[in-house]
Amino acid sequence: MPEYDFERYLNVRSANTPSFGPDGERLSFLMDTTGVPQVWRLDSPQTWPQQLTFEEERVSFADWSPERDELVFGMDQGGDEHTQLFRLDGDGETITPLTDQLDAIHNWGGWSHDGERFAFTANRRDQSVFDVYVQGRDERGDDAELVCEGDGWFIATGWSPDDERLAVTEMHSSFDYDVYVLDVESGDLNHLTPHEGDVRFQNVNWGPDGEALYLTTDDGADTMYAARLDIETGEIETVEEGGDWNVESLTVDEDTGRFVLGRNVDGYTELTVGELTGETEYEEFADPDLPKSAMGGGTFDDDAERFAVTVTGSTENTNVYVVDAETGESERWTDAATAGLPKESFVEPELIRYETFDGREIPAFFSVPQTDDGSGTEDDAADDGGMPVIVDIHGGPESQRRPTFHAVKQYFLNRGYAYFEPNVRGSSGYGKAYTHLDDVEKRMDSVADIEAGVKWLRDRPEIDPERVVAFGGSYGGFMVLASLTEYPDLWAAGVDVVGIANFVTFLENTGDWRREHREAEYGSLEDDREFLESISPTNNIENIEAPLLVLHGANDPRVPVGEAEQIAETAAEQGVPVEKLIFEDEGHGFTKLENRIEAYTKMADFLDEHV
Repeated sequence: MPEYDFERYLNVRSANTPSFGPDGERLSFLMDTTGVPQVWRLDSPQTWPQQLTFEEERVSFADWSPERDELVFGMDQGGDEHTQLFRLDGDGETITPLTDQLDAIHNWGGWSHDGERFAFTANRRDQSVFDVYVQGRDERGDDAELVCEGDGWFIATGWSPDDERLAVTEMHSSFDYDVYVLDVESGDLNHLTPHEGDVRFQNVNWGPDGEALYLTTDDGADTMYAARLDIETGEIETVEEGGDWNVESLTVDEDTGRFVLGRNVDGYTELTVGELTGETEYEEFADPDLPKSAMGGGTFDDDAERFAVTVTGSTENTNVYVVDAETGESERWTDAATAGLPKESFVEPELIRYETFDGREIPAFFSVPQTDDGSGTEDDAADDGGMPVIVDIHGGPESQRRPTFHAVKQYFLNRGYAYFEPNVRGSSGYGKAYTHLDDVEKRMDSVADIEAGVKWLRDRPEIDPERVVAFGGSYGGFMVLASLTEYPDLWAAGVDVVGIANFVTFLENTGDWRREHREAEYGSLEDDREFLESISPTNNIENIEAPLLVLHGANDPRVPVGEAEQIAETAAEQGVPVEKLIFEDEGHGFTKLENRIEAYTKMADFLDEHV
């Protein structure tokens, strides 16, 4: 198989986040052709797209007005996550700033049906609290009306059919939500979901009659299911059971009752499309003709005859498909380039399960490089003494490694590395109980799952047990550092990207709006400080042996850059080879192409030297 340089892989494009224009004929989406995601437009499938924004910073979303040839998009500065809102004419010629409080985060809440107003939540009043605002399309800056003060993290999820009410969720933690209906004029807030313990209520949609909300929840169940929430009574009725797998996405068209439901089956998305025939009954349409992949939730056109969905797979770079709701026939609208890389060179992983210390089965994706004829290299690698392997640990921790396109992974597979992606305890996608197995005092059990995964790898004949690399970002960066300090004999090198090095300093310095939610997962500074200190890699650094590369963004509001500074310094004091690279114009991860090229080329050079 020919070798390709890293820049080629990092130039593989991604098209995602579709939104239909008001007549259903235009489709906007985000694509990173220029190096950062910008807004693009298509009027028909597979035609030359029109670029609508030309900013140096990333665009995070774009949403068409339901009535006018205009959309709203969001953008921050240098990865600081202080998203501001802008109105963009459909021809891309005029951009109007709608918000101007650069120290606040603005989370989009949707257009009213007449396109005269929009809603958002923001932490303008208090950095730790998100309030609900409503603003006219022609208003700017301070003209937004504060319609509801919160005491936590409010998220506006959509206007009622009569535009008099907003559905609002409140996030207490990643696994505990509440749902409210807010009267926009009076400010009255109707709490619909009083409950005990942790319950998720997500993907909230207004029903066709405005008398109910359709959503996903795990109330009384281990996995998420689709449900109808009666606004008058608060009664929750099941529409579609979760069973063994989470119903992870739900989009309902309030005019027709048509819906798109996504179920996460071992990381792959299975869609159900149908139309409500009663409060909880529905007629199911044909299965969508889409690649086996992970998909973003669907968005309907104006008459709900079609929906657009983001599709990404291990061997399929991310693109937008449009699907006929009734027949399931699909067409790929976008043509995000693969930088000239042949798709047959991309590797599809094997889904495996390995046994960990307590007998539990841990799911993981395992990939090995191809030979020139496209086959695996297990026998040849075993004869040569085995290949190096990268253990890529996802962040979150309430996240899941899924079979999506991953340019860094495909590069290293092309260069002869195997690739291992475990979903250790604490990962989402496998039920509520599994997700809570790593909470607070059980944190290091998830690190033990990594050790068990490496033991599984060591028994594979194609793997060289002396060349195992730990790689991860954010919480995955903590997992890298903890793996290096807890099990130092297993590793040839470690790569920490925007990772947590010390839980105490992380919680003290993370954004005010996040601290309470993170303490619910990791433990609190008040009650668990001693434990948090005990498991922090900086306090166990004397154990580290493997060379370490640390990558971070200076503007990171989630895991402040001080985490990178202290782990690099303390590891170097132990005589460990350490390299550090900080990007002044990035935040929690790297979005600018030139920075991604520099960061991951640095990683490749580092591994070439040490592995």
